[in-house]
Amino acid sequence: MHVMDLFKLEGKTAIVTGGGRGLGAQIAQGFAEAGANVVVCSRKLEACEETAEMLKGLGVKALALKCDVTNEQDVEDVVRRTVEEFGTVDILVNNSGATWGAPAEQMPLEAWQKVMNVNVTGTFLMSRAVGQVMIKQKSGKIINISSVAGLGGIDPELMNTIGYNTSKGAVITFTKDLAAKWGQHNINVNAIAPGFFPTKMSEVLIERSKEQFLKQTPLNRFGTDEDLKGAALFLASGASDYITGDVVVVDGGMHAL
Repeated sequence: MHVMDLFKLEGKTAIVTGGGRGLGAQIAQGFAEAGANVVVCSRKLEACEETAEMLKGLGVKALALKCDVTNEQDVEDVVRRTVEEFGTVDILVNNSGATWGAPAEQMPLEAWQKVMNVNVTGTFLMSRAVGQVMIKQKSGKIINISSVAGLGGIDPELMNTIGYNTSKGAVITFTKDLAAKWGQHNINVNAIAPGFFPTKMSEVLIERSKEQFLKQTPLNRFGTDEDLKGAALFLASGASDYITGDVVVVDGGMHAL
């Protein structure tokens, strides 16, 4: 097989949660450019519909669905609709996320629970539902979006988001354990830990501490609209068939310092 063929996704179907904007939309576009049909879902259906129309312009089929990843019925409906439309699910990207900024000693319980529910429970629910399909077909790729914030402690001057950081650390452990559990079914489970990309979720944080973030980033820049697509495609494609339980850090070198 030619090496470039390892990265092709023709005939594959991917679900990207939180796919209507930001990093999710970037990943969805990368999959479509590689030939995959893509389902984008989130609580904001209008954003997903706009992204789906853009993806169709790339010559693939795309479907926009409304989904709250913390709602078991919503999750099951998305997987059912995907299988009805495309026959299978080959790739899942758990990208939907929530955050909340507050000092640890003042973090409201309801805020903590919301962040954990979206980032951890939502990842579990989507993986469980899609996993039932992938186990039957004896193949699949699951990519969980973690964060450099999940790799360890962070200066509160930069990120006073203990719920978010904790949840992203949990996503990494979930990834490793699910990889151990489902390797026997030929399902690869990996994670991506992005650094700082200008998105709606991160824009306030970046604006407030821009110089400090750049000082701690060896490549001296933030992530762009192109910087996550390649890593996601690698983990979704045949190029990573012998990789599972791993975390690809895409942060301009920040974690190396």
